[in-house]
Amino acid sequence: MKTAVIHDWLTGMRGGEAVLEGILDCVPDAELFTLFHFKGSVSEKIEAREIHTSSLQRFATKDNYRKLLPLFPRAVREWDLSRFDLVISSSHAAAKGVDAKGRPHLCYCHTPMRYIWDRFDDYFPRGAQRAAMKLIAPRLRRWDVKTAQSVTAFVANSRFVKDRITRYYDRDAAVVHPFVDDEFLRAPLENGRDDYHIVVSALVPYKKVELAIATGKKLLIIGEGPLRQELERRKHPNVELAGYVSRARIIERLSRARSLILPGIEDFGITPLEAMAVGTPVVALRGGGVLDTVVEGESGIFFDRPAVDSLIAAMEQVESRQWDRGAIRAHAATFNRARFLREFEEQIEKVTATR
Repeated sequence: MKTAVIHDWLTGMRGGEAVLEGILDCVPDAELFTLFHFKGSVSEKIEAREIHTSSLQRFATKDNYRKLLPLFPRAVREWDLSRFDLVISSSHAAAKGVDAKGRPHLCYCHTPMRYIWDRFDDYFPRGAQRAAMKLIAPRLRRWDVKTAQSVTAFVANSRFVKDRITRYYDRDAAVVHPFVDDEFLRAPLENGRDDYHIVVSALVPYKKVELAIATGKKLLIIGEGPLRQELERRKHPNVELAGYVSRARIIERLSRARSLILPGIEDFGITPLEAMAVGTPVVALRGGGVLDTVVEGESGIFFDRPAVDSLIAAMEQVESRQWDRGAIRAHAATFNRARFLREFEEQIEKVTATR
């Protein structure tokens, strides 16, 4: 069965690209289509595939490609997919709007296009770009809803995203959770903990990193992003900014932390699973995909309001308890690659059986 896999863009290895690797394992002979591909920015497993880019590739750089958002709908429908038997899209933006030419189309939806729905204010907070996008967004929303009706079946990465698919597209979705990398599950379990909490996150506004900083607790922040320079300038005495670090270093620092802090709402959130895989509990705002992965009192603590006092209370609760590293890891291990492959292959079988 000839399969085309459509992924929004290949500009770095994040959670969506890890899931893409899993999808490609299910369809080993598939060809890969994407709006943009910057060679060397993703894993060797992905780079080894036959990759087709869009006409926007020649205009894009790693710094400006998101500014081409109004052009995504036309570009993603340029490909002639008539020679394929199955289309699989891995979509958080425009990939699910591809023209499948009447072929079965299975969409793994990381989230409905967040730029034009509930995260519009985060991505376009002010200025001329916001004004322009306010004019363009209604047309993009209509296109997003219309093309959703051509998808044969949706798979969501969490119950939270499943609900958003129903709200925005009036479509149902199965739920197949992403998986934690085996490297985290194989790491030795530490005995002790050091006196810090940790955030592993892109430094962008909607991640709400400032909320964790405001607690005054000793905090290690791993990650890069637009807020990095501002955080460095403020020189918070309780914060260590580590920037980008290797996976081995992430495992080491996660393993020694009192907890991983998740201050904002995530569609799914792979870092909580990574923390739990090394036996570290999670402190998370009660909402979003983390409700599918954290068991309160067993692998973490929720706080109910995006407020400093609420977060401090949860952090103090996690500090006051003894946590069973083995039990936390055992829970994380249920979100393994083999389970993902089995469940996603079942969804492929279902969608191809409808032909």
